[in-house]
Amino acid sequence: MSSIPLIVALVLTAVVVVGYTLVLIGMRQEDRCMSLRTAAPTRSAVLARRVTGCHVRG
Repeated sequence: MSSIPLIVALVLTAVVVVGYTLVLIGMRQEDRCMSLRTAAPTRSAVLARRVTGCHVRG
């Protein structure tokens, strides 16, 4: 009897658990960023956005 299938199953299980955990952490961080109150843009941020086309946080 070979132990290779058991080792493969354990490795795949570990990969799935780690991936699931990373997805949950990423979702929580994204939710936290979306729930933060956004401040009114400053004049310098508005000017920088017009010049570069990028959003700049003050």
